[in-house]
Amino acid sequence: MSRAHDDEWDLASSVGATATMVAAGRAMATKDPRGLIHDPFAEPLVRAVGVDFFTKMMDGDLDLDAIENASQVRMQAMVDGMAVRTKYFDDYFAQNMGATGGGIRQAVILASGLDSRAYRLPWPDGTVVYEIDQPRVIEFKTSTLTGIGAEPTATRRTVPIDLRADWPAALRAAGFDPAAPTAWLAEGLLIYLPPEAQDRLFDNITALSAPGSTIATEFVPGIVDFDADKVREMSGSFREHGVDIDMASLVYAGERNHVLDYLRSKKWDVDGTTRTELFRRQGIEVPPPQNDDPLGEIIFISGRLTG
Repeated sequence: MSRAHDDEWDLASSVGATATMVAAGRAMATKDPRGLIHDPFAEPLVRAVGVDFFTKMMDGDLDLDAIENASQVRMQAMVDGMAVRTKYFDDYFAQNMGATGGGIRQAVILASGLDSRAYRLPWPDGTVVYEIDQPRVIEFKTSTLTGIGAEPTATRRTVPIDLRADWPAALRAAGFDPAAPTAWLAEGLLIYLPPEAQDRLFDNITALSAPGSTIATEFVPGIVDFDADKVREMSGSFREHGVDIDMASLVYAGERNHVLDYLRSKKWDVDGTTRTELFRRQGIEVPPPQNDDPLGEIIFISGRLTG
């Protein structure tokens, strides 16, 4: 089913299920002996969602031979990719929220999903972390983590609103100070936005950002040539195993502004790093190229507002 301007989801379906898949990847990366990341809340959150496929994936109980287009090599590449992606954004906050990074004490995580950084990162004293997502997603994560006794390591303020609504007004109403520098994060979000909504997101972020604010996100150039038929064929076997994810209908393909160019036009001094380079930095073997990868290389982006 194609996306609609007012579609909704929980964490077991549609865009919400991709957040659960990401959390499952973080849980598996946390168990990896290389110790690239540590997310102790990813596993209990995934178990609470209750999708059997993701639980078995975390536990290593999936019969990969029974799943088309799946293999141990692909699974390890997925886990490694999630590990380097998560570490990149964890390091972004560590580098920009401390005294050496300008003393930023205000962070905003857009489309926060099952992101547990407000609970697991060592935030400086006085930090406020704002999480924006759909109301059902926010409520589920909050109640689940409260239920296991988890407590935020910063002041956590939730903003239960869809990004297609007036989230800047809701963010201000939650106590956000546009006069103070902010560390923004838009992780795993842009492919689920139409091109014009991607631009509008960065326009809003820029309008809300004081000098010294920072931003981190990623860009998937392959979205321009996204082959929906190929993706639908690849994801069919996963739906047969009870996973309500039809990636072909969730993403918005086609031409859009390159994030690096667009942010630079808005006076952000940003740099991009490919996923391949992140693998190399961590000493992890770069996975072999997959000719059927619908999205291709990913560029991770971060930088600071100069204007």
